[in-house]
Amino acid sequence: MTNNDIFKKLRVALQLRDDEIVKILELVDFRISKSELGAFFRKETHPKYKECGDQILRNFLNGLVIHLRGPKPDKKQKTIPQKKSNK
Repeated sequence: MTNNDIFKKLRVALQLRDDEIVKILELVDFRISKSELGAFFRKETHPKYKECGDQILRNFLNGLVIHLRGPKPDKKQKTIPQKKSNK
């Protein structure tokens, strides 16, 4: 299974439109146009087909995590749990 196949299946399973995928990629500071994105979803025999590289799929998956779960909280804001005293 290729990266293109994985990307296509995720798009269908999550019912994502191209503009939503572009926004998800922007969450991880990765810029791509809708036309570049469309090249990944074409058939391999199409003249404008483009192979989806590892970097693009990795950035999409990282952006998808942020999109679905929200941004990662800052470690500075984490509080250390206080021990309860037995008085």
